[in-house]
Amino acid sequence: PVFLPIFSKKRGERFRDCQSSCIPFLKMSFVEYKDVIQNGDTAIVFLGHDSMFAIKVQQGGATQTKYGAIKHSTDLVGKKYGSRITCSKGGWVYILHPTPELWTVTLPHRTQILYSTDISMIIMMLELKPGSIVCESGTGSGSLSHAIIRTIAPTGQLYTVEFHKQRAEKAEEEFCDHKVDHLVTVKTQDVCKEGFGVTNIADAVFLDIPSPWEAVRYAKTALKIEGGRICSFSPCIEQVQRTCLVMTEEGFIDISTFEILLRVYDVRTVSLQLPDFGAADKNNHDTPADTVSQSKRKCCTDSQQGTTQFKSGAPLREMAGHTGYLTFATKSLS
Repeated sequence: PVFLPIFSKKRGERFRDCQSSCIPFLKMSFVEYKDVIQNGDTAIVFLGHDSMFAIKVQQGGATQTKYGAIKHSTDLVGKKYGSRITCSKGGWVYILHPTPELWTVTLPHRTQILYSTDISMIIMMLELKPGSIVCESGTGSGSLSHAIIRTIAPTGQLYTVEFHKQRAEKAEEEFCDHKVDHLVTVKTQDVCKEGFGVTNIADAVFLDIPSPWEAVRYAKTALKIEGGRICSFSPCIEQVQRTCLVMTEEGFIDISTFEILLRVYDVRTVSLQLPDFGAADKNNHDTPADTVSQSKRKCCTDSQQGTTQFKSGAPLREMAGHTGYLTFATKSLS
């Protein structure tokens, strides 16, 4: 293995509590990928596209699944991410490296969360990129926070504000476990009364609070003097109306609201009966060879019950409906 010196991501200082100045593998991080599972990693146990969950790998630990137990020390530590792991009952699962998308569908819910459909639109419309500085309120369960952090890494910074103290502490703990704490600053305060605690440094601001119109003026203060983008997520149209009015009063321009709906199609193989075009023309004079050939085709058709197979796509009978409205605007230079 390649041995790498241990450096702090924050200031390039060596960790004081390390017993050795070298480690054989990189630490697990949501913004830096590695190959090998280590003790203390967060990993995703993948049973199927609709069945997966997150675990923390611990020496001597075990995880129960419907296919049996997974022993962390012998089954996980030292194995490569993406490996197929055989469980105690003979079934198997895949162990995946965590990503913001996988974390969104496996994280412990402390609040309602944003999913990848809305998250992708938010990141694109806020024009986020590596090095961007972003202000967010509220933190909630951290679904959007992880996606923002990966986008702005390695030199960007996220300032996230959460009113609820316990949720803020839990989010900060997760950021540390996921090795992204150097890219995020968590604050516990009321953004509608105290703002974000920063002035004229943010490239973008995101609001997911009950009364976003009360925080618009603080968002304007946090955004850079030369301008920036703001997004507000609201489940009710009345919230959108009040927010848009305040955005206009504060001088924001290019105000627009979107509702993102994901329509999934189910592609499957279907069998349809072949049409019966009737008997052959009586005026046709078939030779004995033609008669034998038609007899063989008839037997083949009868054995297959006159059906043919082809691929078909159709929307699912049920789909995820309304989640919320996304309102975007730009800070005016004037």
